[in-house]
Amino acid sequence: MHELIIIGSGPAGWTAAIYASRANLAPVLFEGAEPGGQLMTTTDVENYPGFPKGVQGPELMELMKEQAKRFGTEIISARVESLKTMEGGFEVTAEGKTYQSKTIIMSTGASARRLGLESEKKLFGHGVSACATCDGFFFKDKRVVVVGGGDSAMEESNFLTKFASEVTIIHRRDQFKASKIMQERTFKNPKIKVIWNKEVIEVLGVDVGHVTGVRLKDTVNGEMSEFATDGMFAAIGHEPNSSLIEGLVELDERKYAKTVDGTSKTNVPGLFVCGDLMDARYRQAVTAAGTGCMAALDAERFLSQA
Repeated sequence: MHELIIIGSGPAGWTAAIYASRANLAPVLFEGAEPGGQLMTTTDVENYPGFPKGVQGPELMELMKEQAKRFGTEIISARVESLKTMEGGFEVTAEGKTYQSKTIIMSTGASARRLGLESEKKLFGHGVSACATCDGFFFKDKRVVVVGGGDSAMEESNFLTKFASEVTIIHRRDQFKASKIMQERTFKNPKIKVIWNKEVIEVLGVDVGHVTGVRLKDTVNGEMSEFATDGMFAAIGHEPNSSLIEGLVELDERKYAKTVDGTSKTNVPGLFVCGDLMDARYRQAVTAAGTGCMAALDAERFLSQA
């Protein structure tokens, strides 16, 4: 029976592992299907404190992993298939093997919804992004497009006008789903243009290694066209990776884990959540790391009182 198992290995999971291993909890961390999480697809991270010259996303995750290992975290690269409660704790199954633990920290994160294009995948981190706050700075005085029509598309577009020379929203319908106030703010912004009734069917620039434009299909008459741009932001929402705890932990209507009074505690004693799995608002590496710290401290407290 382990003291603590951590499921997920983004900034939240690694921070939880660093704190837990330094508290002699001998944590076991499952890296999961996407070790390092969303930061593995981010080339330059310039807003993480302590790196004045910036750091590559994968390098930052590798440094956190090394730090967790140094203090004694046991790292298992398997993907967790199921999690259930048992007498005195929890049972975790990963690739056919069963593990038991008194406490669990879930840090499985969220996944940005993508358009699902092969060209989008190839150019991700090379002009294609899903986070304006993370990558907006790299598009200073450049033209960008934002795909979407909800609040997050409006938010990303307005934020990007701080850097980009021109922001064009591409929406597949003839009106936005976004709230009235967000739409008003967007229409008032002189740097934002809108292309209605079009969907992106290809990101151009794979042959040169960076985004040069997008190929559009008219959703009304099927006509094809091309639009030149230096970058594309998909702003069609995020989905928390909460399938393992669905039916076990209380989730909100968007399936993010609910926590008790500003802590990492869930409605299940001994089960804690951190990072983008419980944070639909900020979704930053630094805030994820902060909640990872909270989860480790909450788990340590729980074990000391057990």
